[in-house]
Amino acid sequence: MTTEMLSRTEAGTVFEAPAGVLAEAEFGTLYPQIQQFYAHQMQLFDSHEAERWAGTFTEDVVFDVPTLDEPVRGRTALASNVRRNEAQQARSGERFRHWIGMLDLRPQGDGTLHTRCYALVYVTPGQGRSAVHRVCVMEDVLVRSRGKWRVRHRVVTRDDLG
Repeated sequence: MTTEMLSRTEAGTVFEAPAGVLAEAEFGTLYPQIQQFYAHQMQLFDSHEAERWAGTFTEDVVFDVPTLDEPVRGRTALASNVRRNEAQQARSGERFRHWIGMLDLRPQGDGTLHTRCYALVYVTPGQGRSAVHRVCVMEDVLVRSRGKWRVRHRVVTRDDLG
């Protein structure tokens, strides 16, 4: 981290932050935007809106999750996986919901955002009771593309796989 300091004035208060790091007020605006991004993205995923969900990623996305044999590359492959999941859930009668929490946001000097959060996956079998299916950690690199935040790289790990 650089020792060069930036001074910013916000409502009469001077914030000092290392160069390239957001001031508290800027971070306070960015954080809820990213929370909303994830809320919207997971709603699309759980609703099986394949193309709209894939659109929240960059064209060259790398999506690495332990439920797949190898990382998925590109939006087309992501959308295909969502449609496959929808068909599997229709056959099984199960419904999955994803909850994102404990979001840690790290702005980078190159304009990207590195995020780390917990992702809980709930399953409801048919008419049964909902239960936690998986506890995961999700780490993303977010970039601005065409005026919107998009995921360029996602790595998901599961607690039950050590």
